[in-house]
Amino acid sequence: MCWLRFCLLMLVVFSVTTLQLFPISVQTIRRYRIAVVPMTNTHAFFQTIKAGAEKAAKELNVQILWRGPESETDVAGQIAIMENFIAQKVDAIVLAPCERKALVPVVQKAQKRGIGVIVVDSALEPDIADCFIATDNFKGGYIAGETLAKLIGGAGKVGIVQAIPGAASVQERERGFREALKKFPKMKIASVLYGQSSVATAMQAAENMLTAHPDLKGIFAVNEISGVGTAQVLRTRKLAGKVKLVAFDASETEIQALKDGVIQALIVQNPFKMGELGVRYAFMKLQGKQIPKQVDTGVTLVTMQNFSKPEIQQLLFPLRSRQ
Repeated sequence: MCWLRFCLLMLVVFSVTTLQLFPISVQTIRRYRIAVVPMTNTHAFFQTIKAGAEKAAKELNVQILWRGPESETDVAGQIAIMENFIAQKVDAIVLAPCERKALVPVVQKAQKRGIGVIVVDSALEPDIADCFIATDNFKGGYIAGETLAKLIGGAGKVGIVQAIPGAASVQERERGFREALKKFPKMKIASVLYGQSSVATAMQAAENMLTAHPDLKGIFAVNEISGVGTAQVLRTRKLAGKVKLVAFDASETEIQALKDGVIQALIVQNPFKMGELGVRYAFMKLQGKQIPKQVDTGVTLVTMQNFSKPEIQQLLFPLRSRQ
């Protein structure tokens, strides 16, 4: 019995000594909370960003808090979401800003509170993000311009179905598109209309464009919503293949339109990689590790000529390829 008491006493002494030498910090055992704030919850593009973020979160054992506005045009709503996450004292934020300038003050507020902000997809102006992860949108727009020029023989009127004013990503795509067309003096941009992040509005923009310019030879749709809306109008008007369409992104609807010959080319980003790297770099910054200031996630031209290649299939269907 005495021996048993002695052993218990030694165990207690050892435990107390261990705790004194190696104190357990609540900070080290709790999971980091990383907020991910997309432009909107609804688009396939941002759902793919979410899937990439969740993959990284699972591997790093961090908690993802996902919340975005219902529409890309709801800038005030996105600012309110950011304010709420700052009040919650999250550890880091991954943000796809709806507007390049309007989100700057709330990002600065987060950074002053010690919350790192990783920006994905669309840049801030000025670029104050701890890291910016995105497509080279100028390059993507340039590729779109060259591709549409080849499709219409380098001559004729074309139109642009834009997304929302103020979003840096789509403005860069238009800038790249215009730059590419400088090589084709017989081509003219006849119209630029905005889809306002709504399929119905994008359809109306395409309708108005085609009505005002019945001799239009091609259209560049700068994002998923603009692409879906414009493709629907070309189907309805029985202009599929007659008016060439080059569109950004790769939602299921756009991919089907490519197969059906309504869209001739897709300019495809890698949103899965944006979400995954966004969380990974946020985690690294929290650990005091150095992270890059900017990361280009790549852009790929997809047509029916390369559609079946394994690397293209993985890019188009990132969730399916990881199941």
